Amino acid sequence: MRAVEDALGIEIPDNARIIRNLIEGIQYVQDHVIHFYHLHALDWVDIVSALDADPDATAALAQSISDWPKSSATYFKGVRDRVAAFVASGQLGPFANAYWGHPVYKLPPEANLMAVAHYLEALDWQREVIRAHAILGGKNPNLQTYLVGGMACPVDPNSQAAINADKIALLKGLFARAKEFVDKVYLPDVLAVAPFYLEWAGIGGGVGNFLSYGDFPDADGNPWLPQGVILNQDLSTVHPVDHEKIAEYVTHAWYSYDDESAGKHPWDGETQPNYTGPTPPYDFLNTEEKYTWMKAPRLEGRPMEVGPLARMLVAYASGHERVQAVVDSVLETLGVGPEVLFSTLGRTAARCIETVIVAEQLDAWTNELAASIGSGDLAIHNWDKWDPANWPAEAKGWGHTEAPRGALGHWVHIKEGKIANYQCVVPSTWNCSPRDATGQMGPYEAALIGTPIADPEKPLEVLRTIHSFDPCMACGVHVVDATGREITQITFNTSKY
Repeated sequence: MRAVEDALGIEIPDNARIIRNLIEGIQYVQDHVIHFYHLHALDWVDIVSALDADPDATAALAQSISDWPKSSATYFKGVRDRVAAFVASGQLGPFANAYWGHPVYKLPPEANLMAVAHYLEALDWQREVIRAHAILGGKNPNLQTYLVGGMACPVDPNSQAAINADKIALLKGLFARAKEFVDKVYLPDVLAVAPFYLEWAGIGGGVGNFLSYGDFPDADGNPWLPQGVILNQDLSTVHPVDHEKIAEYVTHAWYSYDDESAGKHPWDGETQPNYTGPTPPYDFLNTEEKYTWMKAPRLEGRPMEVGPLARMLVAYASGHERVQAVVDSVLETLGVGPEVLFSTLGRTAARCIETVIVAEQLDAWTNELAASIGSGDLAIHNWDKWDPANWPAEAKGWGHTEAPRGALGHWVHIKEGKIANYQCVVPSTWNCSPRDATGQMGPYEAALIGTPIADPEKPLEVLRTIHSFDPCMACGVHVVDATGREITQITFNTSKY
């Protein structure tokens, strides 16, 4: 939408801007909590060890770090019994192939039991708080109310079918519940687990370059989380972002360019599959040749890490007061310096820090929406330039946002009312990029260099670093037919508008 809005010069109403901020903000909070507990925590937490925990000692530990009400010995005993029954059943589902008992697990049984209890609680919590998306977006995932030029959800204090005072109150309640869990469970858990794994503050640093497009615009268009680039782990300077200097390489990706020693800007990008990889039985990939479906995006020729760590580093170095305060508090609590941020542990901590500040900000944005509606402003969409009959014969635009996983850019070329070319560069493409034409590694590959492995048959340490990026392979690959057959075609009927 932002790419088309940029191409056509469309400005969205203030209410639409605020609603987009709210939708994205609660997505950050839910997504980050899910990532920590359900996708990453078990890299550090041994569920089987939790069976040996003393519920009384677990309750004492939990009560020492937070006043979260679910911290009694009776509660933790119930969780332990549930886990024991689950393990005894032998039906471990997604946990069947985990590396329980691995020598690099360091948490005592009581910390493991506490974390497992919160893992289970987070399942119910996230299901509840994401109801905000149903209110503002119709459903979750794949929200239905986004439109070029604004939003499709009506704003009317006198209609029960629109966003009104009742829905504002419901949103505030959901956001308060989200913030309470973040403040009393997620943050204390991260601070409790991290001291057992401080060696990971020196592992998984990656490429040392960080990109944030910035996001959550205010009424003047200024991003609440700032835009910028950090180079070579140097927090003394925040460099500007010039999207014209982004190029994608396919030297080591299963796509083809006429000249694969050169990159292409997304406006000129091509996605031509050229699979040259192994066939069954699969052998090791040859990294000297093509070895992935991921392209290699570069900014001014440099690989970039994107995501919560990039955003927090850029915000911290840009003087964002609340980010600086929370980062400094976390570092002081752990007794470490800012250099630890450039690591696997730092990446995990930054995601939690970001969740804390975004959860705080949700209430402010909700109040901003309520004030706007209260002033009589009910505009939600800018229709002035929506009619394709009024579009220029040719236009180009780029739109950017900061998805929970990182910098997301879309580039569109519109010609005679139709899309002539469209390309996107998603967060996991930046982070999972292969080597480029000069042999530079992407963030994942670089972050794994020097990682100690206790047992090559059970590389838990590799999972810790890769999971710290929160990878999403589905976002970075394309579905193609092996024979080149067209799968589907989508057309847009402009006559209806």
